[in-house]
Amino acid sequence: MDTIKIGNSGLTSSLIGLGCMGMSEFYGERDDAQSMRTLERAFELGVTHYDTSNVYGRGHNELLLAQFLKGKRSGVTLASKFGVVRDPEGPQGSTYDREINNSASYMRECCEASLTRLGIEAIDLYYVHRTDPKTPIEDTVGALSDLVREGKIRAIGLSEVTADVLRRAHKIHPVAAIQSEYSLWTREPELDVLPTCRELGITFVAYSPLGRGFLTGAIATAQSLASDDFRLSSPRFRGENFDKNLALIEQLRVLCEAKHCTPGQIALAWIMGRDQGIIPIPGTKRIKYLEENVGAAAITLTSQERAALEDLLPIGAAAGTRYDADFKGAPRPTTT
Repeated sequence: MDTIKIGNSGLTSSLIGLGCMGMSEFYGERDDAQSMRTLERAFELGVTHYDTSNVYGRGHNELLLAQFLKGKRSGVTLASKFGVVRDPEGPQGSTYDREINNSASYMRECCEASLTRLGIEAIDLYYVHRTDPKTPIEDTVGALSDLVREGKIRAIGLSEVTADVLRRAHKIHPVAAIQSEYSLWTREPELDVLPTCRELGITFVAYSPLGRGFLTGAIATAQSLASDDFRLSSPRFRGENFDKNLALIEQLRVLCEAKHCTPGQIALAWIMGRDQGIIPIPGTKRIKYLEENVGAAAITLTSQERAALEDLLPIGAAAGTRYDADFKGAPRPTTT
């Protein structure tokens, strides 16, 4: 698989990465053996970029990746995060037992713990998972730059930030990547963040590039999701919003039939085909879906096909916001 540079950090990534969160929680029961087989298959297929966080499974996800990394460290670009604080006694799969802490002391504590769990000497790309309004971004990035100098992390990333916050952070220390939700039904980063990334030479990493699975067309009813699936807490997956969004997917299927690909593949191909390099990191714990996602790298869309997709799913097309209003650490209120 071809590779892409991550900002000016010297790091590289395969054209498509793998989001590992769902291997530990949020999307039904975990199955470590199945997840390990999927990780190994991803590596065989040329996927080099693996995304995790200290809070996924409250450390479980990093421990899982530690097993996978053995003997492969030099061939992997590993991204992890800090900034979200979860109740250690809270239920698995809950997105609401959280606070945000960007203090230098908490950052260092999280980084050291992640390095220990992962069994590595340095994290390639270390993100501020969510920004804390109580802590100036200049202070957070300044403290992260200390970790770069110490060799504990190789590059700095931010997640779900505004263009203004990105500019302020980049003045303190070069930001290598921004990770935010981006897909055919979440296109708001095109308004300001993506242009700012282009201007500053920062790579954009798209999480949930398949609309949390909705763009695959595999979710026919909200009732088909497990009762503890965190997507049920999203307004987009409830009531009339779900029905309206499902109608959009049915129209997407028509475009896919002419292209002889799946809805998920055309959604990923649309992201990878932008003239501004964007790295999608779809998550899955099953080889079947991994192989389908990786297959999207071979799909080329014509300008007419891209226009048809963008006409079908313009900015704001999805019914419902991404998060409920009381979700702590939700992205800025000017986006959905």
